[in-house]
Amino acid sequence: MTADLLRTQSQDGVWRMCFDSGTMTDSYLIILLRLLGRADEHLIHLLAARIASKQEANGAWKIYPDELEGNLEATAEAYFALLYAGYYHAADPRMLMAKQFILYLGGLSEVRNLLTQVIFAATGQAEWPRLLRIPLEAFFSDLGIGLDLFSISGHARVHLVPTLIMANKQFVRRPVTMPNLSDLFVGSSRAFTNDSTWISALNEFISSLPLTSLLPSSSKAALDQAEAFMFERLEPNGTLLTFSTATILMILALLALDYSPQSSAINRLLTGIYSIICKDRPHLQVSSSEVWDTAMISYTLREAGIPPSHNALERAGAYLLNRQQNRLGDWAIRLQNTPAGGWGFSDVNTLYPDVDDSAAALRAIRPYTSVANGLYANWQRGLNWVLAMRNDDRGWPAFEREGNQLPASFFTFEGSADISTDPSTVDLTGRVLSFLGNELGMTIGHQWLDDSVQWVLSQQTRNGSWYGRWGIAYIHGTGAAIQGMTAVGVPADHPAIKKGIKWLLDIQNDDGGWGESCLSDKVKRYVPLHASTPSQTAWALDALTAAYTKPTPALESGVNALLQSLERRDWTYTYPTGALLPGSMYVHYPSNNYVWPMLALSAILKKYGS
Repeated sequence: MTADLLRTQSQDGVWRMCFDSGTMTDSYLIILLRLLGRADEHLIHLLAARIASKQEANGAWKIYPDELEGNLEATAEAYFALLYAGYYHAADPRMLMAKQFILYLGGLSEVRNLLTQVIFAATGQAEWPRLLRIPLEAFFSDLGIGLDLFSISGHARVHLVPTLIMANKQFVRRPVTMPNLSDLFVGSSRAFTNDSTWISALNEFISSLPLTSLLPSSSKAALDQAEAFMFERLEPNGTLLTFSTATILMILALLALDYSPQSSAINRLLTGIYSIICKDRPHLQVSSSEVWDTAMISYTLREAGIPPSHNALERAGAYLLNRQQNRLGDWAIRLQNTPAGGWGFSDVNTLYPDVDDSAAALRAIRPYTSVANGLYANWQRGLNWVLAMRNDDRGWPAFEREGNQLPASFFTFEGSADISTDPSTVDLTGRVLSFLGNELGMTIGHQWLDDSVQWVLSQQTRNGSWYGRWGIAYIHGTGAAIQGMTAVGVPADHPAIKKGIKWLLDIQNDDGGWGESCLSDKVKRYVPLHASTPSQTAWALDALTAAYTKPTPALESGVNALLQSLERRDWTYTYPTGALLPGSMYVHYPSNNYVWPMLALSAILKKYGS
């Protein structure tokens, strides 16, 4: 595995591992290119073939392999994209099966995902949801009225603003060449059924505002501010905050603002989208993961015995040092007087740093920063940023400190509660604690650190597990919680840790490994996968290694299962154990099958010997 990683590193020190996020982005790109009249037939044909290859025998598409029957949104998106691509036709048997599946689940009106609804509304296939017809003045007003746009997460903001521009303009672009999907609705209505729940929430909110403060919908000033908001958050490669999905929505919003499809602005955005298409296969990533992969892999190799002086690690360190951010992003609104210093997920991320990547980068570059070479100040600036990002509840969020939140009923889209907020999470807090304990030698006994440990303890569920937001899901959270707390000195015989270990042992598979379904992330309770995956087995082993003073039969069988799963390379090897949009998008990170297994095995060897 070490040799594989060293061989795949780029000359500039970066590991570029394209991650798989399903068919959503590929479907959107086909629809966008056809909508713009861009005849990139080679790419469209390749994307369509990839989408078609993912169709299930019952005609559906899934967002994770063990999803029951299939996914309505993914199937509707794929059906639309394949028809619009022109290489598949409505009368084709596979398309008829897809249509039957959509109608079986109630038709397009039952779509719950925000992005899916927006794509279908903007192309005239469905009505614009009333819940999106929020006057832009509610967010963009010089009078200081209405809603705080920055009370929702940064990734939600850059998707919401272009959406609101389109919804306010009631934008529809429907060329004559576009397929008509009206037969995917059951009945005559083209509205989404979850739209009706918005009315009471909207009326309740508006009634709480002074009526004199409400301005006419879609004034030019508000539209100008919304447009500027998007352009101010473009990254150097032309993507909106690095997200391909947000960039696609921005292109549609610019069309709604009467930009020409051939304008330089839209060309720039398209160039950004093209820049994050995988080089080894036709797949549009949601974003790219160069910083994360490079930081985690270089640290993993060091833990596996590669010395920091190795050329590969030095090149990785130089790359990461060059990717430390210096610009103030939206995170600074609730973190004033704190200099920029974090790292983002992607190579071109200059505005949207996150705690997880920053802690990973700090760990990776530490051997290369000193007072003598003048780089210690950079490391300290990054550390200060991570520490300052801690929330008032004493846990760590991903991207921004938590502020005031909109009412829970404000949005009724699939996973909106998870997507629109950026609260403290156990997995990120656990990894920060691991970093502070293992790298800085910080231990409990100091109130500042004790408070964070207490927050983690408060998040334990009744069965002993912890939920992890950015991985699947309870195995991920439990491994991070136990590893983080023990790293700062919480004893292994602490009742919470013993309870967490017992839970892990209770769910261990017969083959000795661990596996959890993505369904856990949606229903917020543990759902077994009934198979073992490499990364989830490694996360469980991390917890056992942190808690046990000597090897146990459960740990040894876990190691055997991990080694077997790495050799087997069946469907469990590519099972999506990364979480992006709960209930809507899960990802397979190729680096997961290197980083987590190698770190787990290295820790076992260091603690117990061979």
